[in-house]
Amino acid sequence: MKMLITFQNKLVPVYFTTENKQPTQKVLRLLTSTLELKINKGKNALKKCLNSLISIEIKGSEAILHSYSENDSLALSLY
Repeated sequence: MKMLITFQNKLVPVYFTTENKQPTQKVLRLLTSTLELKINKGKNALKKCLNSLISIEIKGSEAILHSYSENDSLALSLY
């Protein structure tokens, strides 16, 4: 399943696997609050990834953050 969220004034696609047990809206709220917190207080490597974010893939309790550069892509725990 694919949804779009607004992050840093741009639309970012979020892809879900069908095995997620949490409600979609709850996961999206958790994801957006975590991203906002990390962009404000995160380490430089995480901020670099978030500044070039192109898509997010949710697998279970992890968010895989894909950026323009493959070297900047990261996994982020949501729980």
